[in-house]
Amino acid sequence: MRHAGCMKYIIGFIALCALLAGSFALYSFTVYRAPSVQETRTVMIERGTGARGILEQLHREGVLPAPWKIMLPVAMGGEYRAFKAGEYAFAEGLSPHQVVSSIARGDVVVHAVTVPEGWTVAQVREALLAEPLLTGDVPSNIAEGSLFPDTMHFQRGDTRASIISRMQAKQREVLQEAWENRAKGLPVASAQEALILASIVEEETGVDEERRRVAAVYANRLRMGMPLQADPTVAYGIAPGGMKRMLTRADLKRDTPYNTYTRAGLPPGPICNPGKDSIEAALNPLASDELFFVATGNGGHWFARTVQEHNANVAKYRAALRAQKSTP
Repeated sequence: MRHAGCMKYIIGFIALCALLAGSFALYSFTVYRAPSVQETRTVMIERGTGARGILEQLHREGVLPAPWKIMLPVAMGGEYRAFKAGEYAFAEGLSPHQVVSSIARGDVVVHAVTVPEGWTVAQVREALLAEPLLTGDVPSNIAEGSLFPDTMHFQRGDTRASIISRMQAKQREVLQEAWENRAKGLPVASAQEALILASIVEEETGVDEERRRVAAVYANRLRMGMPLQADPTVAYGIAPGGMKRMLTRADLKRDTPYNTYTRAGLPPGPICNPGKDSIEAALNPLASDELFFVATGNGGHWFARTVQEHNANVAKYRAALRAQKSTP
């Protein structure tokens, strides 16, 4: 009888434990699926933080309930094995299950820095140094023209050097593809020379429809041995970081390795970081016999085949400038 009574207690205890375990499991899974984020929060999970440490951190920062409440479904789901470090933004109303899944997928916050076409290395360096979410210094030996202008996405803590490396790899890829698909008979002997020409095209016009036409003018001049006489090269030779004033006649006569008024042929290197459209234009210029162009005063250019046509266009440009100055 004593044995039978003891068995009843054991069975009762086991049943009670099973009931408690079942109740806890039900409670835990209910909490796991219920909203836990009371307001949008951004959390930075550092590299090397273990799964338990991540759950505790998220609890401290008001994203998750106490780890013991959800440890069962987290363990059973196995997503904790794939937790990834990084910056996360958790919106109001998310459940622990959604939070855990987000960390397992690595849905980190992505930031961006934009480098426009035509920026110099100096301008890119300044922009990257001004971005507080990036780390480290900018390499000091970046070749002008080697960076692909683009909107670069990154995670908090990425290095500035990694951004530069990605931009350089993309520029090499774009230049190589354009070089392989270049037109025949170009007056450039290498992809580097094409990059130099593209950088001049980039600085001369911001009108997409004009790029191949501008490239044709310079290609024609190179074939004929005429000086390029490109104002942007003069400005770069005087102030590689960017000229803060208008060019003067004295500037055009000031000899530097980049002055295409005083020196024949292409300058020794690119004068900016050209974009894909300018690179492709330099390697596939429009078929034309034009040798001159001058600004219209409203963003575009007038093109000409002869000096006489060009002088007439210059007169129109000057008249447009006078009209603008006289307008109240």
